[in-house]
Amino acid sequence: MKEFIQLLRRFIPPYKSKIFLNFLFNLLGAIFGAFSFALLIPALEVLFGTQTMVTEKPEWSFALEAVTEYFNYYVSLFIAEYGHQNALVFIGAFIVITVLLKVGFTYLASYVMIALRNGIVLDIRSLIYNKIIKLPLGFFSDEKKGDIMARMTSDVQEVENSIANSLEMMFKNPIIIIIYLLVMIYMSWSLTLFVFIMLPITGIIIGRIGRSLKRQSVKGQNKLGEILSIIEEDLTGLRVIKAFNAEGKAINRFEKENRSYLTIMNRLMWRRHLAHPMSEFLGTIVIIIVLWYGGRLILVGEGSLTAAEFMGYLVFFYGIINPAKAFSTALYSIEKGMASMNRIDKVLEADSVINEKEDAKKISSFDNVISYQNVSFSYVSTPVLQQINLDIPKGKTVALVGKSGSGKTTLVDLLPRFWDVSGGKILIDGDDIRELKIKGLRNLIGNVNQEPILFNDTFYNNIAFGLEKTTKDEVIKAAKIANAHDFIMETEHGYDTIIGDRGDKLSGGQKQRISIARAVLSNPPILILDEATSALDTESERLVQGALENLMRNRTSLVIAHRLSTIKNADVICVLDNGKIVEKGSHEELLKLGGHYKKLHKMQFHDE
Repeated sequence: MKEFIQLLRRFIPPYKSKIFLNFLFNLLGAIFGAFSFALLIPALEVLFGTQTMVTEKPEWSFALEAVTEYFNYYVSLFIAEYGHQNALVFIGAFIVITVLLKVGFTYLASYVMIALRNGIVLDIRSLIYNKIIKLPLGFFSDEKKGDIMARMTSDVQEVENSIANSLEMMFKNPIIIIIYLLVMIYMSWSLTLFVFIMLPITGIIIGRIGRSLKRQSVKGQNKLGEILSIIEEDLTGLRVIKAFNAEGKAINRFEKENRSYLTIMNRLMWRRHLAHPMSEFLGTIVIIIVLWYGGRLILVGEGSLTAAEFMGYLVFFYGIINPAKAFSTALYSIEKGMASMNRIDKVLEADSVINEKEDAKKISSFDNVISYQNVSFSYVSTPVLQQINLDIPKGKTVALVGKSGSGKTTLVDLLPRFWDVSGGKILIDGDDIRELKIKGLRNLIGNVNQEPILFNDTFYNNIAFGLEKTTKDEVIKAAKIANAHDFIMETEHGYDTIIGDRGDKLSGGQKQRISIARAVLSNPPILILDEATSALDTESERLVQGALENLMRNRTSLVIAHRLSTIKNADVICVLDNGKIVEKGSHEELLKLGGHYKKLHKMQFHDE
């Protein structure tokens, strides 16, 4: 319950006005509910002759006793003038009016609560999505994509189902219980004290079950995250699964986790569905005990209540039982929902290690040189780059070569601050990139990756991705520079054609040319090309290489190359080995040096 209150403190403040209205409407609904029940007792006493008719008009005040006496007076006048049968009609009409007011205010409370509840769920969804988009890449290397998806979907859904749907009960039922208890205390404090002793016992039992529900819910959501991770992996690697005849292995792995999830969810739902029968059973026991105790006091003449008043007391007590049962059911749901909220908080509270300083400097142009000065980087405790020193003048092309794992991709990823250096610094025109605004820094840099990242959208929107203002003529011009215009126009709807999930309707070369067109349109002064042609066939490579040459013209480029033939004309070639630059120079200079580069060149030439 403490966690639930903290949750409300986090998300309720924008909806304070709705909280006030909900409280007001619930209060009025509870008052009219109590009013109808309370005045029913003296009306029945007068009607059945167990109380003397009130013939003198009492003085009005807002005390419950004065209100009751005042009502008795008018009931007595009505009976004297119209008879007992018509009095029944009068009492019935009065109850209908008060109940109408009660349900009307109760509906208004629910009406206000709907906007509050859905608003909180909206805020949680927005928070987790915004956080995930802003988290550094390192966070996702340590987490399973499927589990992150589970937190964004099923966990948020569980919060909506369990917590948001319980908000109304949590705000409404305590008001009803408090008002009815106040009336019960007024009627008989000794009997109500006995009730207070009974209710905590039932609360303790329900609380124990609720805590076990939360534990099972955490297991269930974690297991669902594992299942979604398996699905995501298998869909991505479906070609490999089929190629190696591993369908049976994949199915067995999925079935094992799926059956484990079934076991957890069975235990969870058994406990969850125990809430209603358990609360109803315990409530019945309490009613019977109160009926026995109160009836015994009346029969032996020790109680302060008459028989009619005791009947009214039981009506109020029964009016508490249903809200109390709903309250206990809400507690079950809240425990389950808080388990999901705890999983969501692991994302919301994750440290964003790539932070922008409050007084960060604006940057809108690149004029002179990029400098890597004594740059080192480590993944946790594993060193990847060591003492890198490299200057990249404006307009020059620097190529990075070396075996896999030598640190080439990490070196270029440090420039747009996908990661931050562990030691040393990177300067653009003399400014440490950690002192610059991140958005301005990344606006200077265009990326073309080995595997093009495309979205299930139109050609137009993929090329114009990330740009706020652009025209179709500009998009077409960029596509022509990237050698993409012709094949785009051959599709059914041209630039408005949907390219499918990850661009699966396109060939590898077509995907890469769309990625290049995107970089052309953004017109960055700095380019990062990460093995942009390594996965292509000869014809596609020729087209893409031509597009890259168009893109690189008059720009500063960092090129990660697998095929050395593509970087012969680079101004500087850097050879990396074990996180260090071991050789640096032009193509001809490195061949004459006879070191790592010549060895790589000889191996590749021999392969060719």
